[in-house]
Amino acid sequence: MHRALSELDMADMADMADMGQGAVARCPAVLVTAPASGQGKTTITAALARLHARQGRRVRVFKCGPDFLDPFWHELASGAPVYQLDLWMTGEADCRARLHAAAQEADLIIVEGVMGLYDGEPSAADLALRFGLPVLAVIDAGAMAGTFGAVAYGLQHYRAGLRWAGVLANRVGSERHAGMLQASLQNPAHWLGALLRNPALTLPERHLGLVAATELGDAMARLDAAADALAATPLGQMDAVQLGAWAVDFPAPAARPVAPLLAGRTVAVARDAAFCFIYAANVQTLEQLGARVVFFSPLADAALPPCDAVWLPGGYPELHAAQLHANQPLRADLHAHVQAGKPLWAECGGMVALMDSIRQPDGRVQPLWGLLSGEVSMHTRLAALGPQQLVWQGHCLRGHTFHYSTCSSSAREVARTAAPGAAPRAKVREVGEALYRHGSIHASYFHAWFASAPQAVALLFGAAGADCVADAEKAACP
Repeated sequence: MHRALSELDMADMADMADMGQGAVARCPAVLVTAPASGQGKTTITAALARLHARQGRRVRVFKCGPDFLDPFWHELASGAPVYQLDLWMTGEADCRARLHAAAQEADLIIVEGVMGLYDGEPSAADLALRFGLPVLAVIDAGAMAGTFGAVAYGLQHYRAGLRWAGVLANRVGSERHAGMLQASLQNPAHWLGALLRNPALTLPERHLGLVAATELGDAMARLDAAADALAATPLGQMDAVQLGAWAVDFPAPAARPVAPLLAGRTVAVARDAAFCFIYAANVQTLEQLGARVVFFSPLADAALPPCDAVWLPGGYPELHAAQLHANQPLRADLHAHVQAGKPLWAECGGMVALMDSIRQPDGRVQPLWGLLSGEVSMHTRLAALGPQQLVWQGHCLRGHTFHYSTCSSSAREVARTAAPGAAPRAKVREVGEALYRHGSIHASYFHAWFASAPQAVALLFGAAGADCVADAEKAACP
């Protein structure tokens, strides 16, 4: 199962390498948001992408905020890689570059918001205002009538300057109910339709979020069903002329060249059901650094591909612990890789898999790979959630933390992440996450956004100077 990057990935990376080229790119775009989480915006975003892709349009989808799982559905729906947009984690310049690149090749750009429209700092509303994105509100109207209009009005007018695309009622009880909701709007032109309550249109979930589309044999059928339902609404019946009202000008960004610090090196990336939390932009950054990226499956492969460095990303090792432990040939290969002094970067679930054992919520203890001393304990509630940043070798690497487990390790702690110094964010773990080092292993619960500090990433993957220990005095994160 050793695989090189797909032709689609490679073509997309070539486009991104030229992100500083060209003039203003104009393309219809929309931000799909809601009053809160759980309103159905991921389903609507994916359904809208699938509907227009079926009609032959080139659709590019983005996810606002740090999220690994929703993009699986959006990528399946659109047939194109999905990138994250976050004014803090990815930065405005990165957002601007990716939107401009998408606008150069797409007929429609769809951005899914995070939580509610005004939640977070910065919020989805901040992103919409910064780039002039029209805002489409999805509201779960199953338990309301006239208040629907008040909620829609509040979302539109709470902050001045938002471009308003309209509102879609979700999980509606009947056609009569839909009529009541439509009548509650102060501006009838903002009505984009209603989707009736239908359990078949709900995407499956578990801890950490949605089940990845790649794990479900009927994922495309689910998307087609949602797209069919959306096709019966005014939103789903918009043609190219109507989409033109959502047109946004995306100016060309300044070029941001990345030095090929990993030229000539091969990075092996774990990718399967146990290790699936991989930002497409992170793989892209490795390529821009000059690395050759290959993929392998710790669940299915008995050996590492030939490589100079390994990346074990996050995912669900707790769901596959017994199978991972049973793959002793791969464990032996990883051990030999580390004994040879070759870099191994493990984040969140990748770090968990390296530990001695994991204790499940029911008390069962399952051995793991034992390359990093310590035990992991799974919990039924979140242990940490929020944006984090790491000063590493004089560079500020941004990212986030999101996990249900805790670990106790005797490995050397060489650095610790910290929450950003911006306005307080809900549930941010203020003590930060440890960065452990054992031999050539660096491991943390921290999920890094590689593009925020390519030089730091190059050091983690073995570029010259990687043997230095982090010195918090060398740099400070803004």
